[in-house]
Amino acid sequence: MKEKIIEKANDLFLNLGFKSVTMDDLATEMGISKKTIYTHFQNKTELVKATTDHLFCCISDGIDTIIDQKNGPIEELYEIKSFVMHHLKNEKTSPQYQLQKYYPKIYSALKSKQFDVMQECVIDNLERGIKSGVYRKNMDIHFISRIYFVGAIGIKDQDTFPMQQFPMTKLMEDYLEYHIRGIATEKGLEILNNLLTKE
Repeated sequence: MKEKIIEKANDLFLNLGFKSVTMDDLATEMGISKKTIYTHFQNKTELVKATTDHLFCCISDGIDTIIDQKNGPIEELYEIKSFVMHHLKNEKTSPQYQLQKYYPKIYSALKSKQFDVMQECVIDNLERGIKSGVYRKNMDIHFISRIYFVGAIGIKDQDTFPMQQFPMTKLMEDYLEYHIRGIATEKGLEILNNLLTKE
């Protein structure tokens, strides 16, 4: 039951937003009593934490699976982007922004975990890209991996990038292209342009 509650809450939070979904909504949606939810979660904050932890693990596992497929570094970044956007329901309710606003402690802990996972993935991706000749040799991979993380978090700021003007799917596309164009060799740009043509 606990897993079912987390899965349904995850679905509702991503589709409607962390703020607007109440425990009543969740109970009604699942056809159970609120008491059943409170048996597993003391309050909504606890449920939000469990849900974000669950989603973080699902996304991390999925990224590991994509990396294990050993595709080209540029193709890998596009696969990861598609996978993450699918799991975040294309971020139509800006989950990160809402978390930061209404559940700052949960947001901080999650950001720290995201940073660790992303650093490992991005550094590995950069090293393989340099080795295979699709990324430039003369760059500081620790600077690039951190600036990439800061940007990925930064574009989700609704004050800077209002959704009406910058839909999240397009924003993620543009950001990834911007990142790759900054580090790619001629060989890498050819791969990127082919991918963009397909998309």
